[in-house]
Amino acid sequence: MKAAAAGLVRIATRKSPLALWQAEHVAALLRGAHAGLVVELVPISTKGDRILDRSLAAIGGKGLFIKELEVALEEGRADIAVHSMKDVPGDIPAAFAIDAVLPRADPRDALLARGAARIQDLPTGAKVGTSSLRRQAQLLALRPDLRIEPLRGNVDTRLRRLDDGGLDAIILACAGLMRMGWESRITARLDPRECLPAVSQGIIGIECRRDDHATRGLLAELNHPATRTVMDAERAFAGRLNGSCQSPIAAHASLAGERLTLDGLVAEPDGSRLLRDSITGGADQASGLGEALADRVLGAGAGALLERLRTG
Repeated sequence: MKAAAAGLVRIATRKSPLALWQAEHVAALLRGAHAGLVVELVPISTKGDRILDRSLAAIGGKGLFIKELEVALEEGRADIAVHSMKDVPGDIPAAFAIDAVLPRADPRDALLARGAARIQDLPTGAKVGTSSLRRQAQLLALRPDLRIEPLRGNVDTRLRRLDDGGLDAIILACAGLMRMGWESRITARLDPRECLPAVSQGIIGIECRRDDHATRGLLAELNHPATRTVMDAERAFAGRLNGSCQSPIAAHASLAGERLTLDGLVAEPDGSRLLRDSITGGADQASGLGEALADRVLGAGAGALLERLRTG
């Protein structure tokens, strides 16, 4: 008998404070939606969390945060896994599905700085911490003089790097800071026109086995259709580009009634070239719009750029 059929749901989660917050949040939502349901957390230390002295690109990409959680699902040690969707690769194994997504939090990037209110106010040659090539490219497009410093670890570890004086600023996701109670640390929320967010940034997704119909029935109560729509558009854009963690790719979709607008970007890591475009269409065509926008960006030269980054 599946665990969910017996009134129990086990959540596989990373051990980082933010991941545990997200898992506890999903657990509370499940308990609220289904009286009497027992929900337990199964914390797992992933390779992406354990190796902090090298970039994600060097050790295999953001998928390292996901693989071991999927193994727990496959082996029956857990029934669902909770993810930050910006960390989830475009290709999900056929045995699994993202069966529910929660309402999106603020998708923007946040500037946390000492003595500067905006990126434009940072001193010449300021040291800015980020390990995201997407953020790096857009920062350097705005300010080629900035010195980008690698920044890994939990949110509190990154904040200490700033507070210790080794960096003039760091860039983090607004959503994570808000969820962890650190919204007051945000110096400025970056307008997507100057720093387009990561694909699916701010979205919590819940993964489960496709054949576990009892669990999928429980998750249906949590799914937020509008968030699913914008996520599908952004992930379709990135999927058609076939990018990796070495690829500075960004996308942000927004809804106005039944109309969806998607902005997408591919960039040189040094910020010397930003290929950016947008598309608008019916919300019921979200994935098709994402693929169409990707085709336009590829036609503008993104294909050669991404191939060079993959093989370089």
